[in-house]
Amino acid sequence: MDFGNINDPSQQQLGGIPSSQPAPAAKKGSGWKVFWGIITGLSMLGNVMLVLMLIGVGIVAFAGRGERKFTEEVIEDGPRSAKIAIVSIDGVIDEQQAQDVYWQLKTARGDKNVKGLIIRVDSPGGTISGSDQIHNEIIKYRDDTNQPAVAFMQGVAASGGYYSSVACDKIIAEPTAITGSIGVIMEYLVLQQLLEDKLGINPIVVKAGSKKDWPSPFQMPTDEQLQYMQQRIIDPAYDRFVKVVVDGRSGLTEADVRRLADGSIYWADKALEEKLIDGIGYLDNAIEEAKLLAGVKKAQVVEYKKPFSIMDMLSTKTNVSLKIDRRTLYEVSVPQALYLWTGPQ
Repeated sequence: MDFGNINDPSQQQLGGIPSSQPAPAAKKGSGWKVFWGIITGLSMLGNVMLVLMLIGVGIVAFAGRGERKFTEEVIEDGPRSAKIAIVSIDGVIDEQQAQDVYWQLKTARGDKNVKGLIIRVDSPGGTISGSDQIHNEIIKYRDDTNQPAVAFMQGVAASGGYYSSVACDKIIAEPTAITGSIGVIMEYLVLQQLLEDKLGINPIVVKAGSKKDWPSPFQMPTDEQLQYMQQRIIDPAYDRFVKVVVDGRSGLTEADVRRLADGSIYWADKALEEKLIDGIGYLDNAIEEAKLLAGVKKAQVVEYKKPFSIMDMLSTKTNVSLKIDRRTLYEVSVPQALYLWTGPQ
C-alpha cells in the first residue's frame, strides 16, 4: 500500500497521510463580481426608495387635494387676541387666484381672534368668473362674521382688481396706484388666412343651430355676429360690473358709475376725486382704518402665506412649461370676455 512520500512536507509524518490540501487559487475576476453585486444592490435600494417617495407624494397630493393651507407671517406686533388679517390678490385673476382667496378667507374664519381684514390688491383683473367669485366670497365673509374689510390697492388694482375691491367697506390706495378700468374686453384670433392660404388647412365645422359656432376663429365675423356677441356677452357683463360698483360705492349713483365706466384708468388722486376710493395712503393707513372699523385700538397684523410644497416644484403649471392639451387649445381659440386691463404692467 502506497502511503505517499513521507518526505513530502505537505504530508504528515504519521502514516504518510496528508492532513490538508493547498488553498485553491482565487478565480480570476471574482473581485469585479463582488463590486458589481454591491452596485446592483445599491441601485435596487435606490429604486425602492424612489418608488416609496413617489407613493408618499401621491398620498400627500390626494389627501390635500382641493385644500390649500396658509401660514401666518406677523407684519405688526400686537395682542394675539385681536388680529387684523391680510388677504392677498396678486397677479392676473383666474380660477386659481379665486381659490387661493377662498382658502385665505377660510383660514381667517377659523381663527376666532381675527377681528377684521385687509384685502391687499395688486392685479390688473382677469376672468369674469374669477373676479365675481372673489367679490362674492368677501361679501359672504363680511355678512357671516360681521367683520369689516378694507381694500388696500398697490401698483395696479384695475378692472377685475377694482371689481374685487368694491366688496370691501373702505378702499385705500397708494399714491401711485392705478385703478378703474371699469369695463369688459373680449379678444380672439381669426386664423382663416393662416390656415387656408399659408398652411393649406381647411377647417370643417358640422353644427346644428346657426349660431352654434359664433364667433369662430376660422372666419371673419360678420356685423350680425359682432352685434350678437355684444348683446349676449359684453353688455350683460358690463351691466353686472356697473351694478357691483353701484352696490359697493354708496357715494356713486348708477349715472356716475356709467360715466366713469368707459374703461378709463385713474391715478389715485383722480380716483379719490371721483369717489372710486376712500383714501390715499400706505399699508399703515389701511391697518389703522381696519382697526378703527373693527373697534380695536391694538392688534396683531398677520399676512397669509402659502408655504412651499413639493407639489409646487413638481407641478406642471409653471411659467416655463409648455403643455398643449385640449384645455389649452380651447383657451387659446375660444374668445373670453374679461374684466382685465390690458395696458402695460
